[in-house]
Amino acid sequence: MTWLEISGTVGRVAACLGFFIAGMVIFYLLTKVIYRIPEKQQLERLHEPGKFRNAGIIIFGGLAAVLFTGFFGMGLQGIIYFLFLAVLTVVTFIDMDTMEIPFILNIIIFVMGVVSLILQFVSDAAPGSEFLAMDGVTIVSRLIGMICISLPLYLIVLIIPEGFGGGDIKLMFAAGFLLGWKATVVGFFIGLILGGIYGVICLVRRSHGKNDHFAFGPFLSVGLAITLFCGNDLMNRYIDFLKAAMNPEM
Repeated sequence: MTWLEISGTVGRVAACLGFFIAGMVIFYLLTKVIYRIPEKQQLERLHEPGKFRNAGIIIFGGLAAVLFTGFFGMGLQGIIYFLFLAVLTVVTFIDMDTMEIPFILNIIIFVMGVVSLILQFVSDAAPGSEFLAMDGVTIVSRLIGMICISLPLYLIVLIIPEGFGGGDIKLMFAAGFLLGWKATVVGFFIGLILGGIYGVICLVRRSHGKNDHFAFGPFLSVGLAITLFCGNDLMNRYIDFLKAAMNPEM
């Protein structure tokens, strides 16, 4: 059940307000986490975030809570994905500030994948429960998701050491186990496109020197967040398109 299905305008408004406030509280706590997670040797590179950035994160959290409960409902699936978005938000701002993704964040995402898999088994054992209902990502899809992007990135790094950061590889490994291979592939390519656009803009404006790099984690995080809503559907449509192209008579 989503807040869209609550009867009465007053009920919907009250539900939206409640989720908005809850999301703001959670993301307010994240503004503290973003500064405190990095290792001590990184702290000199990390400046205390400004009030405007913190306010933006907090408001974003409230809006995201309303969006996620409206789209995924008020079950465990929506809760896990919202917490995943919260971790991606921390990844984004820490990577922007330090050019590194703390290993603990990738561990948290992987644990979310384990919890999601366990809940999937529970959901299968108790069909019909809206609260327990999960998205049905199979363990095979999760295992493929772990390596379908992270392994190619690792091989690229062996050839071009500065191609991707180790945190980016671990992020895609952990996210792959949570989301499955379809959403992971779509999320990566969305992030790759966004990062490519940003890189071109930087080159045009010459805002980065020739040997400078920019954090890729934020773009991967945006791609993974977007794919929560449409990743599997986009991949299924693409697969259907390929099948139709290879078999025009069908």
